Amino acid sequence: MSAHTAFTRLPVVDIHGLYSTDPAVRQATADELGAAARAAGFLYVTGHGVDPALIDGLRRQTEALFALPLAEKQRFHIDQSANHSGYVPQGEEEVYPGVTDYKEAYDINYDLGRDDPRPVLGRTQWPECSELPGFQAEVDAYYQAALELGNVLFRGFALALGLEEDRFTRHITTPPSQLRLIHYPFNPDAPADRPGIGAHTDYECFTILLPTAPGLEVLNGAGEWIDAPVLPGAFVINIGDMLEALSNGEFVATQHRVRKVTEERYAFPLFCNLDYDTLIEPLPEFVSPERPPRYPPLVCGEHLFAQTAQTFNYLKTRVASGELQLPDAARPVSSFGQRAEAK
Repeated sequence: MSAHTAFTRLPVVDIHGLYSTDPAVRQATADELGAAARAAGFLYVTGHGVDPALIDGLRRQTEALFALPLAEKQRFHIDQSANHSGYVPQGEEEVYPGVTDYKEAYDINYDLGRDDPRPVLGRTQWPECSELPGFQAEVDAYYQAALELGNVLFRGFALALGLEEDRFTRHITTPPSQLRLIHYPFNPDAPADRPGIGAHTDYECFTILLPTAPGLEVLNGAGEWIDAPVLPGAFVINIGDMLEALSNGEFVATQHRVRKVTEERYAFPLFCNLDYDTLIEPLPEFVSPERPPRYPPLVCGEHLFAQTAQTFNYLKTRVASGELQLPDAARPVSSFGQRAEAK
């Protein structure tokens, strides 16, 4: 397994070269991307080409959404959807049992426009109310742009790992890639040890994060928590569980958390996934007699659902009642990343 360095700040990679028609330029940029992923598992990317107007629209709509009365937001509670989309009030999600994160969220899925029996696919539950004109159109416009950036990064990570450029994107048609709109309220009276969200790794291949204020901390290779301040015009990218498994630990998912915020904070992570039924196991290029597979096979969407069902209270209740069942290969939460290696 690759070891992260004792970095004190996140590396910055200009990825405009990934859009080049010259394969050598794309490879050189991918090499920078890979070096940052191996050293820290977390990085900033610039040169991404996402229109700032889309970001402005996303933030405007999100602020309007969370300004609604709680009773109005509860009409779109995530437990009302068939595919885990909708409003997530404070206390619904618990990374660690009994520890409440100080945040609220709205989860938006890859909207198929039709029902699907798989847990995180199908129709997104959009908030339909007169106070949010244009919400779906503006949020979906950002989602589509960020999803395309995700495809560019999938190609870049493939090159960085010495694979064919389309090794991952050939498995992307209708991925369970979820966009979360997160609101961290500022409460000066909240206990100092009450986190916005506790330490965790992300379940998917990687995350594209757009934050609006400080608060994010990343665990470095020396076991120290490092601030990841907002870098204007940049996205934060971090390696997740499934890219760690696919690369057999060449890339490692990085533990991160949000401390008690010192100002109101919004964050917009897009969790980038391969298709639901994609088999996730160490690729043959990273397996040898000297380097046996470290990770048992997982199905992409099943892993996502299993992790989610172990952290959302409404799903935990359904599992406990027998209404839902965890997949046979379900892994415990936080079973990837540096801390998993230390267990």
